[in-house]
Formats: sequence, structure tokens, C-alpha cells
Amino acid sequence: MIAKGQLINDRYEIQRLIGEGGMANVYLAKDTILDRKVAVKVLRGDLAGDEKFVRRFQREALSASSLSHPNIVEIYDVGEDEGNFYIVMEYIEGKTLKQLIKKRGVLSLPETMDIMLQLLDALATAHDSYIIHRDIKPQNIMIKESGLVKITDFGIAMALNSAQLTQTNSVMGSVHYLPPEQASGKGSTIRSDIYSLGILMFEMLSGKVPFKGDSAVEIALKHMKEPLPSVKEINPVVPQSVENIILKASAKNPKNRYRDVREMADDIKTCLDEEKENEERITFKYPETDFSDTKAVTSLKEEKKNIREEKPVVKQITDDDKIDKSNKRKMIIISSIIGVLALIFIAVVIVFPKITASKDVEIPDVYGMEISKAEKMLKKYGFKIDSKKKANDEVDEDLVIETEPSKNRYAKKGSTVVIYYSSGSQKIEIENYVGQNAYEVKAKLELLGLKVTIEEKEVEDSTQYKDKEQLIIEQSIDENKKLSKGEGIVLYIPKILSTYPDMVTDAWSLDRVTEFCEKYGLTLKVTYKETDEVDENTVLAQSPKAGEEVFEKETFKVVISKKPAVTTTKEQEETNTSVEEQ
Repeated sequence: MIAKGQLINDRYEIQRLIGEGGMANVYLAKDTILDRKVAVKVLRGDLAGDEKFVRRFQREALSASSLSHPNIVEIYDVGEDEGNFYIVMEYIEGKTLKQLIKKRGVLSLPETMDIMLQLLDALATAHDSYIIHRDIKPQNIMIKESGLVKITDFGIAMALNSAQLTQTNSVMGSVHYLPPEQASGKGSTIRSDIYSLGILMFEMLSGKVPFKGDSAVEIALKHMKEPLPSVKEINPVVPQSVENIILKASAKNPKNRYRDVREMADDIKTCLDEEKENEERITFKYPETDFSDTKAVTSLKEEKKNIREEKPVVKQITDDDKIDKSNKRKMIIISSIIGVLALIFIAVVIVFPKITASKDVEIPDVYGMEISKAEKMLKKYGFKIDSKKKANDEVDEDLVIETEPSKNRYAKKGSTVVIYYSSGSQKIEIENYVGQNAYEVKAKLELLGLKVTIEEKEVEDSTQYKDKEQLIIEQSIDENKKLSKGEGIVLYIPKILSTYPDMVTDAWSLDRVTEFCEKYGLTLKVTYKETDEVDENTVLAQSPKAGEEVFEKETFKVVISKKPAVTTTKEQEETNTSVEEQ
């Protein structure tokens, strides 16, 4: 075990252990020269003591270090330090695909396709360089938080071989993804990596490996002889088109697999397309096993030989034999009658309806056609037509959007095809409303289904907007933009800084003053003064004075007139003094 702080090759400072396996321990380390985090994988156990393996490992790791691809973990250095054989790699912060599957159980179809396409792209680069991974498994695939996939362990995987099938725990894990030809010691090709990818894809969509057993040998035998379970039965959301990719990739006979990873990638890119909804289960051109039942063949040959060599036996015919012969003749006649009736039944019930039934015709592609031309074309194909309008923001008015059944599907001649054609966009195009009355525009836009809000906005000089308080000065959505029903727009009107009117000169009544205070949120304080000079309840004095700016929640004081009562001279003097103080 490497200790924390230990320097490998006087350069890589070990920080902590981040993974253990049957073949190697993985440490997080700091490259003291380049000042970066790296992963250092140190060989352990009998592999480090196997000189032949070590030489091969170093050779293969150096070969893999030439690979440059965003989905392949980069190898920086390979070497030996005090008996420790190591490989220095790019450090990936993330989790293995195995950890993700354990956490999530089953991955979604789009997520699986994305991971597979990244893996296939990486392996295409490796295969182009004549490098086969030989140990594709979810433990060797890292996934970053961003979703980027990285394949690891090219060097170690290439150095291993099938003779080590039972030697390490790591290989015990690998056997779940082991191609039959690799398990039987026939060597590996690029199609061996494809087999492992098929099993990997099975696990992502089912949450488990297809073959299990008590030993690596038992699992390997299942890979060689047992058919792959149906992923559709385990996860019903998987379409047949996707299961077909898994079946073809993990075929036991390499001849039945994809020729290369690019061919597999092409199928994955289109497997979820609408045209592949009703794809049938794949069948293979070549037999799925090379094992022939020689014992059964030999027995059959011997049986035929014995029949030829067997001498005829002469038997005397008795009365019982005659009765048996008569019964047999009757049975033959009855069987013949039943056979004829069965043939008539088949002809009437099965054959005749098929002959007279209308043929299936492929629906032509009429997308973007004028509705009249599309109807003519479909009628030529022998279909009845039902046309329906449908709002669409991308297709111009009266042009075909789609058909039901859709293009390239089949329908019986004489059946009805529904054509959906565009009624045009239902989005509302926004105009330039600046200078228009906000409340009139609001009413118009709300009738079209938009949500309209009117808000005040401060302006530098509010005096220029006198008597124009309801005019729009700005809008939240630019001209020519389009909104759907239910979406909102804000219309801005000027925020006028209000001033107090001259209530004394204009002889405001107390009721009018009260309305003014309520409108601007003012606190009204009223003082009464007896006088015969003006009408009762008329403003005699105000504070703040006319022309001063109105501020919300401030106190507004007014002196209101009222009819005089008979008072003494002393009381009149006190009242006059009070008004002057106000």
C-alpha cells in the first residue's frame, strides 16, 4: 500500500486512495511539476510480480497513451518506481457508470443513447488506431457532472487475456461483459468490444446484467450458450428498435454483430425515430452457435444403416389382421373427409379474405404541400380524405403540417387519411404602442388573449406630460415580437409628480378636499372657522400651500368655513388667533 505523502518517481505526491481493484489501486496525486491533480494507478498482487505481464502492460499502456479523444481518459506517464509499476492518468471528478446504475436503477432512453454515442465515438478512434479495449464494463467508464463520458483502463485491459479468467476479483467483474469468443480463448477483435457494449446497454436499460452465476466460469458459459433475456420484458418502455440494437451488438456469433462501432452508432441515432415504432424483432443470418450435436448425427446415420441391412420377415395373415386392415381403411376415409373439410374452412376463413382484402398502401409525404394538391395526391393513392385545420407557427396558412397515419406508414386502400393543414400562427404580433392611450391598448390586447399590466415609470420632466398621464411611454416587449395567448406585456405610463392645487382661490368644498386626500394617501386635518364671507364648508386656508409637491402619507391641513354663532368678543379673538397660527 502506498502511503499518503509518498512521492512516485520524485514527481507524483500521493494524497489519498480513491479506488481498489484486483489488478491495481488508484490514488489521487499531485503532479508537483505541472501542479495539477492526476490519478496514479499502481499494479498490485501477482500481476506486479509477473514479468511477462508487466512488459506487456507497459507496452500496451504506452500504445494507449497515443490516443487523443475527449471521451478517453488521457494517459500521461507509465513507469516503475521501487518495484511499483504505475500508470499516471487524467483525474476525473465524477462517478463510474456502475455507481450511476446502482443509484438510479434504470437509465432513461435518451440518457442511454447519449452515453452510448459518446462511447462509440471514443472506440471508433481507438479501433482506427488498431487498439481494442477488451474490457468494456461500467466500472471502467467515468461520467462527469456535465454528462461527459470517459473510458478508462485501456492499458491494463489490453494487457489482460482470457487465461486470467479466475485469477482476480476484477476479472470476475469483467466476465459479466465477456464476449463468447474471448471466454473460449479464441482472441479478440473490434466486434468483441461491440459485444461488451451490447451487454452494457442491456444493463443501463434493465438495471442488471443478463447473466449471473456463482463463478466466473459459470457466467462465461452462459455467455457462450444461453440466449440473451429480453430487455423489453424487464423494461416495457424499451421499443423493439432499441432491443434490436442490443441483440445485434451482443450476438454470440461475431458474424451477426455490427461490423464496426460506427454502424452501431448509426442505428442508435435513428432508433427512437417515429418510422421505427413498429420495427420487428431482429433475426440473424448466421447460426448463433458453432456447437453441433455430433452424437445425434452419428446415431441418425447408424439408424439408417441398420434399416438398410435389416432382412424382410415373412408373416402369415390371420382373420384379426383382415379386421384391422378393414378398420384402417375406414379410418383413412374418415381422415380424408376431415382433411377436405379443413381445407375448405381454411380457404373460406383465411385465404379468400386475404385475396379479396384491399392492399396496404404506403402514405406519401405531403408535408408543406397546398391542401388541394395534397388531397389530390392521396386520392390518387386510393385513400378517402378528411381535412382539419391546426394552428402552427412554422408552417404557412393552408399548407400541410402532417397526416394521420403519418408518412411512410401503411394503410389499406380505401381507408381514411386525415390531413392537418395550417390555419396560420396564433401568436399575436406586437406593435409599437408608444404614444397611444394605455387603457385603450390594454383592452385591445386583452381581447386577443394577452395579459396586460400598466405601470407608472418616472420621467425626467413630468410637466411635459400634463394632461397626457395615460399615454404609453415605453413597453416591455419590442415591436414585431410575437406572443402566445396567456403571455404578458407591461405598458409604462409617465409617473406625474403631483402638486397641491390652489384650493382657496378655487373655493374647494370639504368633500372635494377629502377625495383629493384619499387619492394621494394623505392624512387630512381639518380646522373650522366661522365666517359670513364665503359659503359654509369652503376652504379658507391650506398647508402645504398651492404649488408644493405632494408626498404620500404626509398630513394636509385645511381651515374650513362654517356659519358663525353668537359669541362674545373674547371668544372671537381666540378663534382669530388660532387661524393665524395655522
